[in-house]
Amino acid sequence: MKFINNKIKILALTILHTGIMAVSAQSSIHKAETSTSQSGKIVPDNLNWSERMLLSEMYRFPESWMLDFSKSPKWTYPSAIVLDGAEQLYTKTGKKEYYDYISGFGEKLIKEDGTILTYELEKYNIDLLNSGNVLLYLYEKEKKEKYLKALQTLRLQIAGQPRTQEGSFWHKKIYPYQVWLDGLYMGMPFYAHYTKDFSKGNDAAKAYDEIVFQFDSVQKNLLDKKTGLLYHGWDESRQQAWADKQTGLSPNFWGRAMGWYGMAMVDVLDYLPQNHPGRARLISYIKSFADAIVKVQDKENGLWYQVLDKAGEKRNYTEASASAMFVYMMIKSVNKGYLPQSYKVYAKKGYNGIIKNLITVDENGVVNLNKCCAVAGLGGKPYRDGSYEYYVNEKIRSNDAKGTGPFILASIEFEK
Repeated sequence: MKFINNKIKILALTILHTGIMAVSAQSSIHKAETSTSQSGKIVPDNLNWSERMLLSEMYRFPESWMLDFSKSPKWTYPSAIVLDGAEQLYTKTGKKEYYDYISGFGEKLIKEDGTILTYELEKYNIDLLNSGNVLLYLYEKEKKEKYLKALQTLRLQIAGQPRTQEGSFWHKKIYPYQVWLDGLYMGMPFYAHYTKDFSKGNDAAKAYDEIVFQFDSVQKNLLDKKTGLLYHGWDESRQQAWADKQTGLSPNFWGRAMGWYGMAMVDVLDYLPQNHPGRARLISYIKSFADAIVKVQDKENGLWYQVLDKAGEKRNYTEASASAMFVYMMIKSVNKGYLPQSYKVYAKKGYNGIIKNLITVDENGVVNLNKCCAVAGLGGKPYRDGSYEYYVNEKIRSNDAKGTGPFILASIEFEK
């Protein structure tokens, strides 16, 4: 009899537990549903494109170090571009989840003693300065000592970065004597922002002069005077197989390399003093740059090609990251007065082209940016020769942060 009573008790407890679990599950489902928009979508479609894309990135990559498909926390540059947009959207909307997303990057990547996870100063890789922009923002907001120490480490890298004979920064220590357009975006906005926040007097003046010189040097060594476009890379030593033996230039105009350079110019001007004599030169470079890219903009869809001057050639395609970067660079330049209002037409055509041809929206409202070149470079192992075939055969993927970040930034400029 006692055994039967125990069995009944166990059965009753099991039924009770199952009931509680069912209620709990229903409650969780209800919470999940109410956390999405009233229409049942994860990303509401009544928001601006900037927020829709940021929320989509946050959904795809719940922690900001995951951006651009990182498998483990790693100090790398793509996250910083999306987080630049998140900073601006937090300022605009006050939505705490945007700030938490930015803050999470610093918390995860910077140890309490100021050590930067996975970062090695002695590699002198200019790509690794870009995420310093996130730390500059977080230090301004939170004044944590660990961020200051990490920032000082990154500034030490600039001091020791190897240079060409005339003073242009090498892209990386493992790429001796090489200047890539990418490096201007990776290093110069950070250098200018750091200088504005922390340097005074002669130190600041020297830093600003050096920053402007980096652009002067690129205009001198990487510009194609016939088209106004800029080559991806330049090898001062002429030793690389990709480098022309006379000029040292790589053989093609890669869309995203020029995109990086355009973004670098407009972002550096945010920090360069108004009375600096280099401002006028940078603005003249922006005008020359805009004129060159307008000439290679697709007349039908408003987009730009992976290899800029070879539209219609086999396997070439309209590429998302370069298109978003050019749109951002132009619309921000119009908004800031660096370019006349007439350039807004080209920026708008490019922006509409991205939305019409490269954006897809899932049923749950999540926004995707398609046809992003995953990666491209010069040299290395396996060797990247900078040929047309090389660029058009690199992997293409959706939702690469090097495209979604500039799209968010461009959207913010259009929404102003």
